[in-house]
Amino acid sequence: MKNKMAGYKLFRTILSPIYKFWFKPQVIGKENIPKEGAIILAGNHIHIMDQCNIIISTKRLLHYMAKKEYFDDKRVAWFFRLVGCIPVDRKIKDTEAKLKALEVLKENHALGIYPEGTRNKLKPDELKTLYIKYFKDTISYKKFKKKMKNVKKTHVKYLEELIDNKIKREDFVTNIYNAESYLKSIVDEETYLENSLLPLKYGAVSMAQKTNALIIPYAIVGEYKFRGNNLKVIIGKPFKVESDLEESNLKLRNEIKKLMKNND
Repeated sequence: MKNKMAGYKLFRTILSPIYKFWFKPQVIGKENIPKEGAIILAGNHIHIMDQCNIIISTKRLLHYMAKKEYFDDKRVAWFFRLVGCIPVDRKIKDTEAKLKALEVLKENHALGIYPEGTRNKLKPDELKTLYIKYFKDTISYKKFKKKMKNVKKTHVKYLEELIDNKIKREDFVTNIYNAESYLKSIVDEETYLENSLLPLKYGAVSMAQKTNALIIPYAIVGEYKFRGNNLKVIIGKPFKVESDLEESNLKLRNEIKKLMKNND
């Protein structure tokens, strides 16, 4: 643990100022992160840099659960190990990763997890299918892929469900590159928020229940742009997981949605 703490502190000291300068993130509610005790920080996942917003919000060592592919790449594996990340094989039910995460919590440390399980973006095969179905005659795949880079999977899927019901096919095709703002303009706020998150997996609430850890919900809103002005992380108040995991998972989802809604 000492080696990991030293590595984490070193890179946090070096990289945090660079990150803050580059994206200018605003942190709201960092006082809600307890300074000691077992905690799980759980929030939405929209970008590869999401964890940095939490890292700059607390001096505690955060053990993030990261996909195994990072540890298979010799160029970066050393970094992820040095800063205390836990490798997760997402292709299987990774019992070993879960046991390591539970050990972190049993030792009263902090764990970072994305309850959605993956980033809210279309996978390559989903993107290709979407292109062939709607766009192959109007734009090259290369340009389409670039324009869809920051479009959330959940927004695309919900808008597609609305075709021939609330919107027309041409509305979908015209507005898909600005899916977030378009969805906001045609549905109520609750529907928009509900369709801004992937289904939450039960790992966070299950581990919290087993270790009596607190869950700290957070939401990331805005865009990752160089010297941008609207990237925010809003950290909510801690809560205990009750015996009913389904109810607790719903509470976590609702808390994240509430933070996304009240981000000012």
